[in-house]
Amino acid sequence: QVQLAESGGGSVQAGGSLRLSCAASGYGYSNYCLGWFRQAPGKEREGVGSIDKHGTTTYADSVKGRFTITRDNSKRTLYLQMNSLKVEDTAVYYCAADGIYGGRCGRPVFQSSYRGQGTQVTVSS
Repeated sequence: QVQLAESGGGSVQAGGSLRLSCAASGYGYSNYCLGWFRQAPGKEREGVGSIDKHGTTTYADSVKGRFTITRDNSKRTLYLQMNSLKVEDTAVYYCAADGIYGGRCGRPVFQSSYRGQGTQVTVSS
């Protein structure tokens, strides 16, 4: 079982940058698919991207080229570097861990029950 806690959210102007962190505790962290998803008021959850145990990443089209996901297994921490932020990136961001496929990212991470409490990101024009 893995416990997750996000940090690093805040308010930024459009075009700015933020880095979110997700600290993990529990067993088997390095063998999980990790990822980020977000939810804005009145909108569906949206997968942002994921990283498998080998470091292979995938991203939603809406953030590709602007966001970067990395993981540091030695620190048990997942990161989301967000550059060129847009107003439409405003949402609560959650990290998630999915161990069902042994470290491969076989489904959207928001389908996993292991997730943090979320951190607010607000981008203003």
